[in-house]
Amino acid sequence: MTANGLPLAPGAPDIVDVVALGESMVTFVPSGPGRLADVPSFQRGIGGAESNVACVLAAAGHSARWVSRVGADGFGEHLVEAIGAYGVDVASVPRDPARPTGIYFRTAGDRAGDDHEVAYYRAGSAASAMTVENIDLDAVRAGRVLHLSGITAALSDGCRALLRELTASRAGRPLVSFDVNHRPGLWRTADGPRVLLELARGADIVFVGDDEARELWGLRGARAVREALPEPEIVVVKQGGSGATAFGGASGGPREDVTDPAAFVPALNVDVVAAVGAGDAFAAGFLSATLRGLPVRDRLRHGHLTAAAALTVPGDLAAPCSRDHADRLAALDDAAWETLRLGPGWTEADARAAEEVRTP
Repeated sequence: MTANGLPLAPGAPDIVDVVALGESMVTFVPSGPGRLADVPSFQRGIGGAESNVACVLAAAGHSARWVSRVGADGFGEHLVEAIGAYGVDVASVPRDPARPTGIYFRTAGDRAGDDHEVAYYRAGSAASAMTVENIDLDAVRAGRVLHLSGITAALSDGCRALLRELTASRAGRPLVSFDVNHRPGLWRTADGPRVLLELARGADIVFVGDDEARELWGLRGARAVREALPEPEIVVVKQGGSGATAFGGASGGPREDVTDPAAFVPALNVDVVAAVGAGDAFAAGFLSATLRGLPVRDRLRHGHLTAAAALTVPGDLAAPCSRDHADRLAALDDAAWETLRLGPGWTEADARAAEEVRTP
């Protein structure tokens, strides 16, 4: 067996579709609305940008591996078990006896609201201690796609060095996907914009919000983002409720050619339950379609559809609709796509209809 043209050593990790590396935390969501000071009880869940992507891709039928570190505690065990329950390979997640698993609490409302509160307890976490030396790099690189995010770069100097190693140009590396995922509160130094730009320029596929690009680099407009990121094969600029634009991926031409045509796909009309997890879901949908070799327009549409699954449930993670269902929706003509409206339960509608047909 070979990995990206390189022979595998005896006992080397199995090749998977996607490897996602990054911190996941146990999240506590209030059982009702209100300030954190007033909420009497919480429900436990899991949250982590990269593990979210791995879970959604596994639910969509891809082989996925999550690589990280957790504490040798009950919260770490819960994370590994919960993520593994999605069908994700978690064998490369060691337990750190000296550091805890990160946790956080958030209010039940939309993150975009002024009253939204998040309390993180992740400083000194096991995942923040990830380094080139204590992570199984063979397992990380044994995938068709390696998905990373800027969150990891903000956690520590060791994590930042790890991402630099993984985005460095080298023969046989997997296709590197990088979600900028700027979290200002995590950066303890002023070099965040420079570091994130450097990492993005080393990736093959980049996801960035137009609001992030303005805040980080003073860039306005999708074309300006592409011009600042000439190296990646594909740059996806997420434009909130209006849609998303992708550059590249059409001709396989030189990466320095930033005059490549843009593909824009408008966002779907969605009855939003909660906005958490939508960005991770979008990346997962886009990567799923990439692994299947679909054209860029369809990759964007699958990104929007997978995001719509997350938007119509209360938690961070939502199972995507069936592949057949998604393919049918992605194939709609432009007019039908722009009038499509999705609400809670839409991902199960196709299965319910099929069941009704089978029921005498």
